[in-house]
Formats: sequence, structure tokens, C-alpha cells
Amino acid sequence: MDTNKENSTIFTIPNLLSFFRLVLIPFIVLAYFSANSYTVVGLLALSGLTDVVDGIIARKFNMVSTLGKILDPIADKLTQGAVIFCLALKYQWMRSLIILFIVKEVTMGSLGLIIIKKFGEINSAKWYGKANTVILYIVMGLLLLLPKLNLFIVNGLILFCAFSLLFALIMYIRFYLKIWKKHSKQD
Repeated sequence: MDTNKENSTIFTIPNLLSFFRLVLIPFIVLAYFSANSYTVVGLLALSGLTDVVDGIIARKFNMVSTLGKILDPIADKLTQGAVIFCLALKYQWMRSLIILFIVKEVTMGSLGLIIIKKFGEINSAKWYGKANTVILYIVMGLLLLLPKLNLFIVNGLILFCAFSLLFALIMYIRFYLKIWKKHSKQD
């Protein structure tokens, strides 16, 4: 059996875990507006845990699929975007982070689609994208669990997230440009 061959099955455990993360999003938002920070953080932790588990299962049991490569990051980004939006209602600097987050995701999504359409390549997350996700989740968790945190510290954490987003964006642009150049030389 070829372990590099992608699984074309839709109903794999990793894909179901990604669907589960999508279903969690309204509950995360509802918990936020119910002023229940511990529930929000618990749901975020559950979402993050299922993200890690789906990746491990997909690789270990050869359940990597095209749908999973698309669904997994969508679940991540929608979860992150929902929490950033919620926090932006409380923290003014978080509003700028929303803009940077949208620019990053639209740019990456567009470049990814161009690469898929032009060259048929679907690429998995890179270390800098994963690091950015971890940073966002940690900062969001801190802001949720410590609502009376000093504004200077809050803004510093938000700025750290902004630098992380910007770094990941630049690295992904470089990554997609390398793919483009590689395929252009082959033509």
C-alpha cells in the first residue's frame, strides 16, 4: 500500500474532527457573549486539541485527504477570526489585528488557490503558520482569562500577535513564490 497516496474518503476521523471544530465556533461566540471566559477558553482548548489530534491521526493512519487539507485550515481560521472579532469588541488594538488577519488570510487563500489551479499543488501548513496559530491561541486565552490585565500588557500581546501574523504572511508569500518559480522553470 502506498503511504504517500492521499485518501479520497470524505468521512475520515480527521475530517470529522475538522467539521466538529467548525460546529464549535457558534458555541465559542455564544459563550463569549454570555461572559463565560472559562467556557470560551475550554472550547478553544478543545478546538486546539482536536486540531492536533486530527493531524496526528491523518498522518499516522494515512488519512490525509484533499478535503482535510482544505477543511483543517478553514476551521482554524474561522475559529481564530471569531475569537479575534469578539475580543475586538473589548480591545481597540484588536481591531487592527482583525484587518491584518483578514489581509493575511485572503492573501494566503488567494495564493494557495492560484497554486492549486495553475499547478495542482495543495500544500500543508508550515512551521511558521503553526507557530502563529499557537501564539494567537495563547494570547487569546490570556486575554479571555485575565480580563483586567493592564492595557499596556494587552496592547503588547496584541502587537506580538501582529508581528507573528506579519511574519507568517511574509514567509508564506516567499513559499508560494518559490513554488511559482519552480514550476515556471519547468515550462
